[in-house]
Amino acid sequence: MEKRAVVTGGAGFIGSHIVDSLLEKGFKTLVIDDLSSGKIENLNDGAEFLKADICSPEAAETLEKFKPQVLSHHAAQMDVRHSVMDPAFDAKINVSGFCNILEGARKGGTLTQVVFASSGGAMYGEQDVHPAPESHPVRPESPYGLSKYVGERYLDWYHRTYGFKTCSLRYGNIYGPRQNPHGEAGAAAIFCNKLLAEQNVTVFGDGKQTRDYVFVADVVRAHSAAIDNELNGSFNVGTGVETDVLTLANVLREEMRPHVNRLGEIEMAPARLGEQLRSVIDASLLKAHTGFRPEVSIAEGLGQTASFFREQQGNT
Repeated sequence: MEKRAVVTGGAGFIGSHIVDSLLEKGFKTLVIDDLSSGKIENLNDGAEFLKADICSPEAAETLEKFKPQVLSHHAAQMDVRHSVMDPAFDAKINVSGFCNILEGARKGGTLTQVVFASSGGAMYGEQDVHPAPESHPVRPESPYGLSKYVGERYLDWYHRTYGFKTCSLRYGNIYGPRQNPHGEAGAAAIFCNKLLAEQNVTVFGDGKQTRDYVFVADVVRAHSAAIDNELNGSFNVGTGVETDVLTLANVLREEMRPHVNRLGEIEMAPARLGEQLRSVIDASLLKAHTGFRPEVSIAEGLGQTASFFREQQGNT
């Protein structure tokens, strides 16, 4: 029987890497993306493509006709600050849009698993313990984080009602090649873009706020393990290692130093309202179920990321 998968947001940063992996695993793969943040050049030529909003009837109808066994949902409104300014819009995309996609896939009659891009970084709020396990209290600090948790609860209902597996991967702060350097999220990509333009980089607050930075190739491996092991439930995907923003900026400055005439300085700016001070997650549950462990260190991953952006701009 032909294996079929659909990836929403498959022209985006993470989704496009997932598409590459699914094609390598032999899945006939359909990408649904409205290209609002994804890029057509990220698309693998081996995948089918539908340009559509995940809230649209067209997206749901196409999913039903395609009859996937696996749905990988990575399309989202992912700007935390925009979610605070317009919670209704955030919910429309991240909750209603997700339900629309789920119904289309379910009605196809062949669905065996949904893998959902959830958020370990936004799920737990200011943590009681570091790193945070999946059992940590859920208290999102933004509508974005809340919408991800609501998505997980919908998946639990779908699993109990219809029987197919539903796996929520609570990602840490993902970085790597193809990340959008022009958005609000993605400090590594933003810093690379600024440094190659010989501009200063901005660090908010004292720069000591920490994140669990996980390289995109490791995320793809976790996603693959979730499918191979037919996981059901919620699982953190991270390194368990905290890296502060100042360290991130300084490592990337050293990566770019030999490749620019003027090395941008670090400019400090006032702290942003509501920004978490520490965020780091424990992925030992995923390891226990699949053997997964991250393989790419922060130094190696930042080196690969910097190299990608240099190549993009013809600066090698």
